[in-house]
Amino acid sequence: MEGERRPAPHGGLFADGHLVLWTLCSVLLPVFITFWCSLQRSRRQLHRRDIFRKSQHGWRDTDLFSQPTYCCVCAQHILLGAFCDCCGLRVDEACLKKADKRFPCKEIMLKGDARALDAMPHHWIRGNVPLCSYCVVCRQQCGSQPKLCDYRCIWCQKTVHDECMKNSLKNEKCDFGEFRNLIIPPSYLTSINQMRKDKKTDYAVLASKLGKQWTPLIILANSRSGTNMGEGLLGEFRILLNPVQVFDVTKTPPIKALQLCTLLPYHSARVLVCGGDGTVGWVLDAVDEMKMKGQEKYIPQVAVLPLGTGNDLSNTLGWGTGYAGEIPVAQVLRNVMEADGIKLDRWKVQVTNKGYYNLRKPKEFTMNNYFSVGPDALMALNFHAHREKAPSLFSSRILNKAVYLFYGTKDCLVQECKDLNKKIELELDGERVELPNLEGIIVLNIGYWGGGCRLWEGMGDETYPLARHDDGLLEVVGVYGSFHCAQIQVKLANPFRIGQAHTVRLILKCSMMPMQVDGEPWAQGPCTVTITHKTHALMLYFSGEQTDDDISSTSDQEDIKETE
Repeated sequence: MEGERRPAPHGGLFADGHLVLWTLCSVLLPVFITFWCSLQRSRRQLHRRDIFRKSQHGWRDTDLFSQPTYCCVCAQHILLGAFCDCCGLRVDEACLKKADKRFPCKEIMLKGDARALDAMPHHWIRGNVPLCSYCVVCRQQCGSQPKLCDYRCIWCQKTVHDECMKNSLKNEKCDFGEFRNLIIPPSYLTSINQMRKDKKTDYAVLASKLGKQWTPLIILANSRSGTNMGEGLLGEFRILLNPVQVFDVTKTPPIKALQLCTLLPYHSARVLVCGGDGTVGWVLDAVDEMKMKGQEKYIPQVAVLPLGTGNDLSNTLGWGTGYAGEIPVAQVLRNVMEADGIKLDRWKVQVTNKGYYNLRKPKEFTMNNYFSVGPDALMALNFHAHREKAPSLFSSRILNKAVYLFYGTKDCLVQECKDLNKKIELELDGERVELPNLEGIIVLNIGYWGGGCRLWEGMGDETYPLARHDDGLLEVVGVYGSFHCAQIQVKLANPFRIGQAHTVRLILKCSMMPMQVDGEPWAQGPCTVTITHKTHALMLYFSGEQTDDDISSTSDQEDIKETE
């Protein structure tokens, strides 16, 4: 019949089913592939971590090598993989296990009986030699061919061509190269271990074989300081020195690391602190603990590689305002070898709160740089509070200074520290000083303040005694506000110089005021602050990093000596 309906064809349903199936495949297949790849990646990571944990090498992952690199096992060119930050081996991920078994890493101590100190052979590894290195035999450049070629000794850093390598070189003794006077040889530690078993402690006899110029260096680096360069520096120092000499203070506290000094001859050790002024203070506190334990003979001299934001102490000692990799690590070690020993005054800051019937124990701090109350302490307090909330945002030295600038500009408008002269009484060596209308007081031990400003000498024709860090005197100045601080830093104004003293006493009579000691700020209520001399620290001064201010100050000092 014409009115009868015909059944719908099955072709439309079949087409719809195909469409749904293809849609599901197009959605689920990428998801499955992604899941499978992530599973394989996690398995590889677990396998790699297992090798890292059990290995004697200091393996580190990298997504991109900084120079053309070839695997030490398969000799293929690689862009990513793993490298040992002790011996410098570089491998592809697939060859990691083979490399770990085939190639030994640096030995921090010799196995078995100690060999003679002058009989340690070279430890050669093949390929990936440093750029611009030269063969010790033919004096031609090494590593110039685009393949795995040439050899490098992981102790003395000498390089040699494949064709120049002879049996005599393989068996030749290693003299530890340019930095032999800084390296603690593995054989020395083995001999020390044997002497301790025999209950002997005359290490000087053993060290005499290494020469009178031997001043072993201990590296104490803070991997979290400043721009987070510490982790990379640790690896570079391990390659050039014995890995046992290199410590990350976030993992090994300075007081434990410095016990290595007790295995060295008296007054021979040097320490390089890689970090900000706070890290330097932490290390110097550990040195004071060594004195309390009766280990004065093992006290090291301390050099600084500045990684922090302000770095005023390192600037005072000639090590510059900040390290950003502009000079190679090898040059840093050369600077340490050339540095001269000096003394640094350290001061005790005692804060006694008013009230509470004097039942509270006074707070004590150790000051190396400066103490302040007023606008610069307020800026440090605001900066510290925000850095504690989000530390990852404050890893740039430039960004940190920008934040300081922001809070300084804010205080110019608010003036939270005004009328300081009405809230504080100041005494220098027991004599009360009348203060003008100030907003801040700064007590200086070193020449620099505020990230590179010579505060006491200032500018102009006025003559003032030069600020020294070893004369037992403190310099006390005042500032009229945050804007005045900014003018001083750009040499448009001078501070209000109050005087010099051996003892400084401040009495905060009322209200809360921001205070800081060496960049560590806090808010303080009514109290009495007393600053007295505590001790001296043995530091290393490098004269090669003098700024224009340093040169002018040195010439002024020489003129004063001539007139005397």
